[in-house]
Parts: sequence; C-alpha cells; structure tokens
Amino acid sequence: MSSERIGRREVLRALGAASTLGGTRVRAAGTTSWKAGVAKRDITPTESIWMAGYGARTKPSEGVLQKIYVKCLALKWADGDVSVIVTSDLLGFPRDVADEIARGCKDQHGLSRERLIINSSHTHSAPVIGRMLKPAYPAFTAQQEAVITRYTQELVSKVIATVGEAVAGIKPATVSFGQGLAGFGVNRRRVKLRNLPGPVDQDVPILAVRDDSGKVRAILFGYSCHNTSLGNYQINGDWAGFAQHELEARYEGAVALFVQGCGADINPLPRYQGSDPSLSSYSVALPQMYGKILAAAVDITLHETMKPLTGPVSAVFRRVDLPFHHPPDRTELTRRLADNSAANASIRRHAEYMLSIIGREGKLPDRYPYPVQAWQFGRELSFIALGGEVVVDYSLRLKAQHGWDTTWVAGYCNDVFAYIPSRRVLDEGGYEGGGAMIAYGQPGPFGSAVEEIIVEQVADLLKDTRNP
Repeated sequence: MSSERIGRREVLRALGAASTLGGTRVRAAGTTSWKAGVAKRDITPTESIWMAGYGARTKPSEGVLQKIYVKCLALKWADGDVSVIVTSDLLGFPRDVADEIARGCKDQHGLSRERLIINSSHTHSAPVIGRMLKPAYPAFTAQQEAVITRYTQELVSKVIATVGEAVAGIKPATVSFGQGLAGFGVNRRRVKLRNLPGPVDQDVPILAVRDDSGKVRAILFGYSCHNTSLGNYQINGDWAGFAQHELEARYEGAVALFVQGCGADINPLPRYQGSDPSLSSYSVALPQMYGKILAAAVDITLHETMKPLTGPVSAVFRRVDLPFHHPPDRTELTRRLADNSAANASIRRHAEYMLSIIGREGKLPDRYPYPVQAWQFGRELSFIALGGEVVVDYSLRLKAQHGWDTTWVAGYCNDVFAYIPSRRVLDEGGYEGGGAMIAYGQPGPFGSAVEEIIVEQVADLLKDTRNP
C-alpha cells in the first residue's frame, strides 16, 4: 500500500472514520531506567463563575459544555530526583497562585521548585483564577468575588493533591519523544493587517510514556495556538480539551496532557463566534474538528518510531528582570482617568488600578521578575518553559538556536501575567506589542531588549542543565 493511502486512512480515522489501525499497545521505545506516574483530577466549577479570557463577557458562566481537568506527569530517572509537569484546562496561573502551589508541593511532596513546571492550555472558557486580569473586567459583585476566591482555594488544593498522586504512583516505564505537524494555527495579526508576516510553529511535540508491555500510559503533547475557537458562556477546554478527550478515548487507560506552546499571536482559524443561525453549527464543530486533527497528529506519531529518551533530567529555574518601557506617572494616569468616553472604559479601569498601586507602593514597578525554566533529558531533549503569553518568534528562534529536533518550547508556564512580545512585534505595535498590558494591569509595554534578555537567559539555563 502506498504511503499516500496510509496517510489518508490515518486522517479519516482521526476525523471519526472506522479504522483497524488503532489500539493501545504499540512498539515500546525507551529504556526501563525510567519510572513514571500520572494522575488527573476534575476541576470543573460546581457553581456559576466568571470566565477568564474575553473582556467582552458581561456575566458569569452558564453551565458546562465539557469538563476541565488538572493533570500531572511525574518522571524519575534511576535514583535521581522526581520531576513533575502540571497541565491544566485553564487560562493560566498568576504568580501568587503558582507560587502557593509550588510551596505546597515542596512542603508535602519534597518537590524543589526547578522540578515543577506548571502549564495551562489558555482556554478562554475556564474560570478566573485569583486576581488574574482583574483590570480587564468590570467590577465583580461581592458574591462573584467570593465564588472566584473559593474556586481558587479549592484549585490550589486539588493541584497539590494531584501532584502527590502522580509522585506516589511512579513505576517502571519507557519514555520516548517524537514530533508531528498540524496546520490549523494561523498568525492572527494578519487578520486585520494582511501585509504583516505570518510566522507560525506547527510542530506537535510528543512525549510518550509506556509500560514494559508497550501499553501507553501517558501522552504529553503540545501545540502553539490560542484556545479561542469557542466564545460562549459554557465551561470547556476548547480544542485542546477535545484533543485530550479524543486521545484518551483511543488509548484506554492513558492520560493525555496538553502543553500550550508559544501561541500568543496564533489563533485557530477559521472560527465562528457570531450569532448568525445559519453559521451557528460551526461554533462547536470547528473546535471539535481541530481537536480531532491535533489528536490525529499525535496518534500518527505514536505509531511511528519515536526517539528513546534517557536521563538524568537536569533542571534549572530562575527569574530574570524584564524592564518596562517608561511606565506612566501620576499626571498621565490622572489624564487617562478624566476621559469618560465609553471606548475608554478599560483604560480608565487600568488607570485606577495603577493609581492604587502608586498610593500603596509610592511608585509603579519598572520591571517584572520573569520565570524561565529548563529541563534537559540526557542529550536527547531540551524542554524550555517560559512564563506569560509568548509570541511564536521565541519558539522559532530558540529551536533554530538549540535544535529543531531536540528542543520543545512552552509558553504559559509558572506565571501568566502579560504578553511577551518579540522585538518584531514590539516594532509593529498592536495588541500583543503593548495594548494587552492594559488588560493585564501592567504599567506599560516592555522595553526593546525583552527578546534578547529572554533568549540569553535560556542559553545560560541550558548551559547549566547540560553541565550540572
């Protein structure tokens, strides 16, 4: 049978057609010096709650389209330390919440900070966490604020407990790495300005954990694209949630964990979020289809020869200061506050928030402590975990610099607090270059050196992990 016919059969199966190729037992790849544990926990809110991601929403959630989860993969090489990656169907963890989880994992499970990565899928259909994006939304009622507080406290406890479950469940495993491709991510900056360049990262990195018989136990996979194909008031994981569900249905007993990449300027396209009844069928059908496409990319790769990974896992975590570009002073903020036009509502809320910081601290911060983390798997894979909403230029540059076939770059890790623009995006301007800082409650755009600071810090971390 030709390779073209095989490819067609795989794609049809991914879209729901019958196939005899599927199964949970495939050829094992890796080495038995690994031990792994995996766990998942339902974090679907049990009461109506304000949803994170879209500033135009005017009310809390109305029901559940799809359950959302936190999932944890624990890895241990020989007698080395345990390393855990947390994935979640959430917009992101702000720093204070992520730090509280890290402290709990240290106290309860002995997990050092560099051994814990906390990633979010960035679905825009999950609850607000803590005070994240507070300036973006109209004032919550006291009742709505209490719901968010309760959910956040319960979430922290659930994440820490799920990490403990994964660590306690480690047992012999094989670990392997491969990459597929998926093409539904499009550079969204071209939607309004088609003359702009359209860089994308369509790689689908995959880490597979199997038992000694070859049965898949865990599938860690990534893609660089916003989870914004759904825009209603129902809780769900968007296309990444559908992809995880599809893989777990195919690989019985396995846990599928999605890692968001550098997709800050990438959208799933086409998408439909309007109210035309003749087009309404697309609103859920498109994210379901994107989920099946991504699952197909993963499934095909799992059936191909993957690269065995060896240890140890060397890990480094640091924070580096990213300077802001000329934060506004009290005079400028007072001027913004005086503009009562409807179009200026978000800018007024931001000005009020900034003035409250000045009143409390005496001044605005001129820099942000940015988290950068790296794990090195033997000599075969470098996993780079960056904070914030990272634009695609970072993934492309870092993989070109450190190895296209041996480098995995994830954004939305450990602290989601702002967009992280490249120099190109800063020069072009627009939402990702500075406008989004209003919604995130930051003093202003980052300085022009932001990209070079991060790239240099990544190089230093990788040098340290390769020469521990």
